[in-house]
Amino acid sequence: MKQYLNYFKWVFLITALLGIIYAGTLIYQAAQKIEARANTECLTKERVFDYGDVLTQEEESKLRELISEREAQTGCDIVLVTLNESLKEYAREKEPDVSYDEFVRIYAEDFYDENKFGYDKPIGDGILLVDNWFREDDGRIYTWLSTVGRAEENYSSSMVDNLLDKVYLYVEDDPYKAYATYVNEFYHDMTGTGQLTESLPFWSPFAAAAIIAIVFIAVHWSSKKGNRTTMATTYVNGGRPDLRRKEDVLVNKIVTRRHIERSSGSGGGNSGGGGHSGGGHHGGGGHSR
Repeated sequence: MKQYLNYFKWVFLITALLGIIYAGTLIYQAAQKIEARANTECLTKERVFDYGDVLTQEEESKLRELISEREAQTGCDIVLVTLNESLKEYAREKEPDVSYDEFVRIYAEDFYDENKFGYDKPIGDGILLVDNWFREDDGRIYTWLSTVGRAEENYSSSMVDNLLDKVYLYVEDDPYKAYATYVNEFYHDMTGTGQLTESLPFWSPFAAAAIIAIVFIAVHWSSKKGNRTTMATTYVNGGRPDLRRKEDVLVNKIVTRRHIERSSGSGGGNSGGGGHSGGGHHGGGGHSR
């Protein structure tokens, strides 16, 4: 029994470790309690403003339900606005020299402030995505992600770009999927463990341990078989030992270990202007297509 336990000790240890990690993840998520929404001055309960008419009624309803769930989990207001109109006159009336790529920034910040969005207080914790489908005079379509409060503190330039990149993967072919991705990615970024705990069923640590155990046993058993190079009849000739006529020649075995350097560089890049800080209490960034 002792030999059996010793043979499988690594399997037991791996199973225990995976179980501890999974339990710790669940405990961590449960500890991230979000207080009830405290902002009573917000001028609307609406979160999906499809002025660009790119969603169906059913898709709007599904997004509202998703946003309601994610707001309670993140402690942030989550707002979506679609447009299909030029913002040039609107933006340059407020900032005469503003560039084309920031027309949507001005609109997004004004929209958030005027409606007093914010989970904790007016113009408080939250995020707003404005996707304008109108092609401006420079030939581009612009999108802006505005972050406020905890969302602004949490989001770096690279995180803004990453979220908008994922939205742009789908927006032309499937706007609903793009905007649902916006909501879910924000949830994941703000909670850290959101996707992990939702995507892993309770039995996943045990399944992983079983797979590791099978691989371990297969490799270990194979190596045991490979070590049996001397059989009972190796030195037997005609049924009798003949040590004078046969001999094994021991060849020196030299094992060389070489460290392989790995490149630390990164490839690719992000388009757009993620990370631009707009008004006094807004952060965020934009993309174009």
